[in-house]
Amino acid sequence: MFSRRSLLAAPVLLATPALAQASWKTRFPELTFAIVPAENASGVTNRWQPFTEYLTRVLGVKVTLRVANDYAAVIEGQRAGNIQVASYGPASFSRALITGVPITAFCIEVNEDGTKGYHSVFYVKKDSPYHTVQDLRGKNLGLVDPNSTSGYNVPLYSLDKMGIPDAEKFFSHVVITGSHENAVIALQNGQVDVCANWWNDANESNLRRMERKGMAKYDDFRIIFTSDLIVNSPMAYLNALPEDMKTEIRTAILDLPKHDRALFDKIYDGKARPWEPTNNDAYKPVIELVQFVDRLQRRRAG
Repeated sequence: MFSRRSLLAAPVLLATPALAQASWKTRFPELTFAIVPAENASGVTNRWQPFTEYLTRVLGVKVTLRVANDYAAVIEGQRAGNIQVASYGPASFSRALITGVPITAFCIEVNEDGTKGYHSVFYVKKDSPYHTVQDLRGKNLGLVDPNSTSGYNVPLYSLDKMGIPDAEKFFSHVVITGSHENAVIALQNGQVDVCANWWNDANESNLRRMERKGMAKYDDFRIIFTSDLIVNSPMAYLNALPEDMKTEIRTAILDLPKHDRALFDKIYDGKARPWEPTNNDAYKPVIELVQFVDRLQRRRAG
């Protein structure tokens, strides 16, 4: 049975969370959500602008979408504290941790079949004479961005395992295209003879997304190499954010598929299951991969 004293104290205790909530919203009247440029800017905006509008409604503060020019811009934006929440690729997130950016992964993408990984592949044109990587000696290779997992780090790691430690010596030119879409376009236009890209399975990949947008035909290309499984991409927030703020952000994002499945499906073209919680430990293998590629690059430079 409640005493008179506990009843009198109750309003004070109940008011405390509300005061704390008001505190973080006063400190952060506007948040920035940034995403690495896995596809070209208009495609990223079409997928993610409704997401930031949802967060604005749920969190009660304005959430602005920032489509970064390159992967490094997201890392540096979080390092400076200008980006509170970001969607990364595994390697760019690992690079952020390696270079001391104080962030924590809190959710991970989940594939349509329930798995939490994807692959790096090498595409060539379907009618090309190339059937193995070795066939491409002296040809042009298209990579994505130095902080891309499937478009740069895994390809260089995989080439090293094939006995090709220096891509720039094996290939005539190595072209950095800036996005996964640009890599496919470079291959399509004959600027490169092979390109690296991300691929979940035969039903979902960057190339499948481009096909759905009328930018390319899946059957015009062949895969000549598929990597081992790579852990899926995370979202991360700044460690310095207030704990109640992080809780609200995490809850709002993880609950989105339950509240507005159509909006969630728009982000992934209906080819994904709801996000699941994760943490930094899930990316230890990718950190090791990025550090290996760093050593590889230093060895080449030396």
